[in-house]
Amino acid sequence: MTEQQINAIQEAINSLKSTLTGNMFSDMETRDQIHNLEMQLKGVKPMDSHFDCIGCGS
Repeated sequence: MTEQQINAIQEAINSLKSTLTGNMFSDMETRDQIHNLEMQLKGVKPMDSHFDCIGCGS
């Protein structure tokens, strides 16, 4: 993954985090998106995988 891709993913995470309301139910989808992006940064899941997360079931 290039530094440009890493920066783009981190910007997307920061943007999503800024929209969190603190309400668990209304933030659920946003938190899932953040989780998926963080997994990409950590190399936990292949970027082109159709499985979001085999380990945690997300």
